[in-house]
Amino acid sequence: MPILRSAFIALSRNAALRTFSERSQLGRRMSSRFVAGMTLDEVVHAAEALQRLGIASTLDSLGENVTTPNEARHSADIYHRLLDAIQTRPTMNANVSVKLTQMGMDLDPGLAEEIVSGLVDHAVAANTFVRVDMEGSEYTKATIDMVRRLHAKPGNRGHVGIVIQAYLHRSQEDIRTLTGDGIRIRLCKGAYKEPSNLAFPEKKDVDANFVKLTHQLLTSGIYHGIATHDEDMISATRKFVRENNIDPKTFEFQMLYGIRRDLQKSLVHDGYNTRVYVPFGTEWYPYFMRRLAERPANALFIAKSLLKQ
Repeated sequence: MPILRSAFIALSRNAALRTFSERSQLGRRMSSRFVAGMTLDEVVHAAEALQRLGIASTLDSLGENVTTPNEARHSADIYHRLLDAIQTRPTMNANVSVKLTQMGMDLDPGLAEEIVSGLVDHAVAANTFVRVDMEGSEYTKATIDMVRRLHAKPGNRGHVGIVIQAYLHRSQEDIRTLTGDGIRIRLCKGAYKEPSNLAFPEKKDVDANFVKLTHQLLTSGIYHGIATHDEDMISATRKFVRENNIDPKTFEFQMLYGIRRDLQKSLVHDGYNTRVYVPFGTEWYPYFMRRLAERPANALFIAKSLLKQ
């Protein structure tokens, strides 16, 4: 599996294959398992369908590593439209997730911060929340620093949060710093290829750290998201919650659109807050390939689904 994981990550960076896939009908059919659609209307429809099942959502306009300021501002415009859509649907439990490289981080960190600050202002007005995604380790420190600055601005507390990746060695200390500021965190395992001096190379070590960090979050007194489809991780979390008399409504499980729908419904049935990460847009290829890298068996599942159509 490590070989397949590395292969899918390498393919996620292949520009020619990305262009071909995103323009082809077959590519769009393949991506539809994990991507809610190409348009804003389609993602809102998907979020409303989840809401009817008792599942909250976080909406993500796919894209990363923009090359011009205009592209960054265009990406921000899509998010402002998403926030408008959320604001006009007060009963829909939804927020948004953004990537800093999509907001111009590689071009000008100041531009990215200005753009995201505007999104947080809009989220405050809409009574919702902006989650800043974590990307590769080269962005970790800058992402944390920016989110801390944004969160510290008057009126922003509780309206901006971050993602922390369990496979990074530094994450325990990062969580200590962020929870000290009262910042809400989504904990995930991590889906980028990183050197062993920065990240745990073995799954068992990532899993052990995920459990340790989950305990750290659940005892912080802050509402966090535990993002996993791993039933062992979910069982360990539920066990810790029971044994420590933690109110299951003080955190949420988070999953990805199209993955383990049965488990999403089961968690809701058992009384756990559950949120699904719902991506959309035409620039779906890198995201899609990272999902295959996380679980190569998904490739076989998709192939079988296409053959049935």
